[in-house]
Amino acid sequence: MRSIASPILWAALFGVSAIGPALAAEVAVEAGEGAAERLTEALIMAEPGDTVRIGAGRFELTEGLSLDVDDVVVKGAGMDRTVLSFKGQTGSGEGLLVTSDRVVLEDFAVEDTKGDGVKSKGSDQITFRKLRVEWTNGPDAKNGAYGVYPVSSKNVLIDGVTVKGAADAGIYVGQSENIVVRNSRAEFNVAGIEIENSMKADVYNNVATRNTGGILVFDLPNLPVQGGHDIRVFDNEVVNNDTPNFAPKGNIVAIVPKGMGIMVMANRNVHVFNNKLDGNGTTHVLIAAYPNDYEDDKYMFVPRGVFVHGNTYGEGGDAPDGEVGKTISDVSGTPVPDIVWDGVTTIPEYLSWTAAENRVYIDEAEGTSFVNLKMISQLLLPWGWWPDMDISAYKGSLPEPEPVRLPQESGA
Repeated sequence: MRSIASPILWAALFGVSAIGPALAAEVAVEAGEGAAERLTEALIMAEPGDTVRIGAGRFELTEGLSLDVDDVVVKGAGMDRTVLSFKGQTGSGEGLLVTSDRVVLEDFAVEDTKGDGVKSKGSDQITFRKLRVEWTNGPDAKNGAYGVYPVSSKNVLIDGVTVKGAADAGIYVGQSENIVVRNSRAEFNVAGIEIENSMKADVYNNVATRNTGGILVFDLPNLPVQGGHDIRVFDNEVVNNDTPNFAPKGNIVAIVPKGMGIMVMANRNVHVFNNKLDGNGTTHVLIAAYPNDYEDDKYMFVPRGVFVHGNTYGEGGDAPDGEVGKTISDVSGTPVPDIVWDGVTTIPEYLSWTAAENRVYIDEAEGTSFVNLKMISQLLLPWGWWPDMDISAYKGSLPEPEPVRLPQESGA
């Protein structure tokens, strides 16, 4: 129960305002009879500064939850102790939707949602910490698309999250700005971690394994926010991504072949470094243009300024999968090289030159294999072209983006 007597007395005695955090309360919701209704009510009735504390146990929910109040913490007893199960969900929406600012979600699990697991939309300073989102039946096209899903948000922190079984991306950040994804694990998803049409993101100290593709950095046409840029993908373990693609047909990630490590498509100023890549059967790193037709005059379909350096490469490229895998291996042979660039540029650049800040640069240890498929040459000069496998021709570097700093961590 919310108590206001003490703050009001304090204000009367000492002349301070009793409005705002002084009225903050901790609202406990325990498992048991009526727990779903009590949790729904707690989130609806929450006020700024409140903590909604969800007890240990299993909460069976048939309707999605939502939070639209700023400055609220929703905290469970641990990702394996507090479980919000949506196995009986009647609608197709999210498990939990947040549309407010300065919200912290931590220490609970969301299972078997019909739609996305935990989503924020239009939020500023949104934190997802020590969450687990899982579809317990394993990979299935009928699973929800996204596990942890901030979209149109800024100052996003995803830390210590585990996602399994998403039919699109386990950890997905879309059309957002100022992003940190760290210390998290994505497995048995189509895409493990995806940064899409977003600006200023640091993705580090994560494990992406047993997905179709490990980490994707995409920019797509026909979206309100475009021009993704300044992405750092570093210090991650991207290994054994070997789950067959189970995305519903028509989804862009349906093109991702089984065995993709890190894929950069049509994004700008992307730095991929100090990652461990091993056991990815199609290729470890793919740099590519957007492959489909589109009608969007503002869209830049080729990657601009990609720097791949200091990574370690184990076995891989021995089982190229699907149409993409065949397209690559028909040119490169098998095993597919560690790093593949499709070689697509704009036609004016192909006919003249590409500015230094827009080029692809590779600086890896001796023995790292590489191929430029030179797909523009394949198209324009079908009678006289050959792939370029000389990795030394791509030496160089780009200025590294500044580390992302989030106000919810700095106290700003």
